[in-house]
Amino acid sequence: MKVISQNTAFGGMQGVFSHDSAACKGEMTFAVYVPPQAISEPRPVLWYLSGLTCTHANVMEKGEYRRMASELGLIVVCPDTSPRGSDVPDELTNWQMGKGAGFYLDATQTPWAEHYQMYTYITEELPAFASQHFRMDMSRQGIFGHSMGGHGAMTIALKNPERFKSCSAFAPIVEPSTADWSVGAFEKYLGSDKAAWRQYDACALVKDGARFPEFLIDQGKADGFLENGLRPWLFEEAVQGTGIELTLRMHERYDHSYYFISTFMDDHLKWHAERLS
Repeated sequence: MKVISQNTAFGGMQGVFSHDSAACKGEMTFAVYVPPQAISEPRPVLWYLSGLTCTHANVMEKGEYRRMASELGLIVVCPDTSPRGSDVPDELTNWQMGKGAGFYLDATQTPWAEHYQMYTYITEELPAFASQHFRMDMSRQGIFGHSMGGHGAMTIALKNPERFKSCSAFAPIVEPSTADWSVGAFEKYLGSDKAAWRQYDACALVKDGARFPEFLIDQGKADGFLENGLRPWLFEEAVQGTGIELTLRMHERYDHSYYFISTFMDDHLKWHAERLS
């Protein structure tokens, strides 16, 4: 593990690290906040997945999670959103595809499949690697994220209900297989057979029988992507009659930015801590 930076914050350690990834075939960077309680005992871990165009740095610098994570004793891990490097395929003029837009899936199509294995990286490789270096209680894991990362968090939770005890999202893409800003990426990553897309679509997973106890979703009503990209009401419809509990909070005047995320970050951390305690 390569140490990029380490800083003390609220009695804990905010670090940025990198390592060689077998899944993504290159160096991957991630951020970790370790609370002071981890000095003496393993602590619950929260995985935060960022949105389109982001890296680990967006939430680390603007998410305002450290004070509450320190108070609650939560380890917060913030992976990158895609593989990086000069040999990694990209579409330089398309922010919805390639670097920064991994969609937390395992690509099957050329040329993307060689590096874009983000589902395997997030669910298998990074947890196995990080847990060797930080005092994580892997029996108490939660996952959350924003936008594309909210999509990733929800689909990963639905596919791994035995691993995660909590899941929440800020403005998630709940049905990426039909959303304007994700259909193109899904076809390029996964091919034209839309049946293959369903395993990475929260609404489709629920309709196909996947279950997770409950979700918390916060959404701004002033979000410019609400109508065409996010559409949380579709997930609200999908979970009806399934036994899945959904708390969907719609907020006047809030947009898609980290001003919105940082406003409700404490609520999400407390919500996860209750379920991980």
